[in-house]
Amino acid sequence: METTLKVFKSDKFDAGDTASLSLFLYPSFLAIFAKDQNQANIGIHFYPKFDWNSLEKLIISDPLLKIDVPARVYLHQSGFSLVPGVLYSSENDRTYLEYVQELPEKSHFFHTALDSNNVQIVSFIEEKLKRSLQARFTEISFYHGSCSFLSYLFKERFNLIGQEILVNLLDGKMYLAAFTDQELTTFNMFEISEKEDLLKYVQILIKQLNFNPKHVRVTIYGVPSKSEITEEWAQEYFHNVRILTPHANQNYSHGFKKIKDLGLFEVYWQYQ
Repeated sequence: METTLKVFKSDKFDAGDTASLSLFLYPSFLAIFAKDQNQANIGIHFYPKFDWNSLEKLIISDPLLKIDVPARVYLHQSGFSLVPGVLYSSENDRTYLEYVQELPEKSHFFHTALDSNNVQIVSFIEEKLKRSLQARFTEISFYHGSCSFLSYLFKERFNLIGQEILVNLLDGKMYLAAFTDQELTTFNMFEISEKEDLLKYVQILIKQLNFNPKHVRVTIYGVPSKSEITEEWAQEYFHNVRILTPHANQNYSHGFKKIKDLGLFEVYWQYQ
C-alpha cells in the first residue's frame, strides 16, 4: 500500500488525550481529526493519496486509528439522496438510492436529519468496509460527507440573497447548491477536472433556474491556498462572485501550522 502522510498537531500533542475521532473519506484522500474531551482538534493525519480499498490496512498501521474511541465517519461519495423529511421512511433507503446509482448487494444505509428534520441525507457504505471499521471501533457512526457543507448553508440561509449559488470544491469534485429566496432548490455533486468545469456547471444552473446573471451571487468555498481559481479569474465570468472561508465551529490547540492551506471546508466547519 503506497500512501503518503502529512501530520498536523498541537505543540503538546499526546495521543492519550484523544477522546474521539472524525474520519473524512474523500474520493482519493483521507483526513483524520483527533479531538480531545472538549472537542478541540489536537492532531490531524492527512493522506493526500488514498484508496478506500486500503482503509482496512490503514486501520492497523495509522497511530490515530489504533485508538479505540468514538469515531464519526463521513463519506464524500456520489451515492446520496436528499429526501424531504415529511416523506422520509428508513424502509425505503435502498429505493431512494437506486434512483442515483447501482448499489452493492450488501450495503449498510444511514441517514442524517438537517434543517430541523426538513431534509434527510440518505447514503450507504459497503458492508465489508463497515465491518472493518466496526471491528476497530467500539462506537462508530456514519454520515454523508455533504452534511458539513449543507448544515453550514442552512445555518447561514438568512444571510443569503434571493438568488444564490454556492460551491464547495473537494478532491476533483464539487458540491453545487442553489437557494431561491433562502430555500434550497438544488444540491448535487459533480466531477471537475479543470477550473472551466466549475464555470460550466454554475452557468448551466443559472440558466436552468432562470436566475438573473446580474443579480445571482456565486460563493465558492474549499479553494486551496495555491490554486488557479481566484476571485479575479471568477469575476471575468460572474457579476457577483466571492471566494470565502466558512465561519468556524472547529477549535485547535496551539501549534497548528499550515492546516488552512489545504483549503478543506471541514478544517473550519464540521457537522457534529
